[in-house]
Amino acid sequence: MSTVTAEPQTHLARAEHGERRRELAAFLRSRRERIQPDEVGFAPGGRRRTPGLRREEVAQLAGVGVTWYTWLEQGRDINVSAQVIEAISRTLRLDRLERNHLYTLAGIRLGPTEGECTGLPDSVQKLLDQVSPYPAVVLNSRYDVLAFNDACCKVLIDLENVPVEERNLLWLTFVAREWRCTFTDAESMRMHMVAGFRAALADHLTDPNWQDLTQRLLAGSRVFADLWERYEVAAPSNKIKLLESPTVGILRLEPINMWLTQLGQIRATVYTAVDSESEAKLHTLVNV
Repeated sequence: MSTVTAEPQTHLARAEHGERRRELAAFLRSRRERIQPDEVGFAPGGRRRTPGLRREEVAQLAGVGVTWYTWLEQGRDINVSAQVIEAISRTLRLDRLERNHLYTLAGIRLGPTEGECTGLPDSVQKLLDQVSPYPAVVLNSRYDVLAFNDACCKVLIDLENVPVEERNLLWLTFVAREWRCTFTDAESMRMHMVAGFRAALADHLTDPNWQDLTQRLLAGSRVFADLWERYEVAAPSNKIKLLESPTVGILRLEPINMWLTQLGQIRATVYTAVDSESEAKLHTLVNV
């Protein structure tokens, strides 16, 4: 059975390795605690100090040693193989995104390494301008706003008047709250955004920019902190958004995500009208 060897022992590598192990431990605990014993064939009776499965039950179901699994969940520096991580993934009933997240935290790549995109071509801004009156933004995996169109400023939030360093959708959603509209499914939207950020963070655990944003959000928003504790992971969604404008009332918009990099690091999101009524309202808001 092949194993994954430790990363080079530079100071940065050791720090990243340790942080990744701590995140792996927290993720495993959160997934283990959500599974009820009777769901996987164990008797529900008996006193349990914590919710969900015991460590020894996960080890038994995954076919690994109890001590080894305990060390893994304690964040100890032990070698892990893809076969064992796959067995644990099946035991904990992880969905596709959660499985990929587990592999990333374990240091096992499922594909090529992501590269950072440092800039956008002018053609991207031209594209955003052409889709008006549909609001459109370009985001990276940290929810930083890299580009936007005039329709976005008139319908969703006036990003022209937001300082560049604050143009982050998480910050604007949980702390700044300078939106021109309100989302009727705000609770679900906030939960999904935090889950998406948490999934993306796995590849940037020791990046100071990611860590700084995380700490500022935790300090600035009790709602964000509560959602962060749930340790959910998610991918961007195309779920229809219902938002209310103080000027024209309810708008029904469907976000369309277009990936601008091969590995899904940067995306353009265009909010298209679902019906003719919403289409007309967008024209009213944008063409004033």
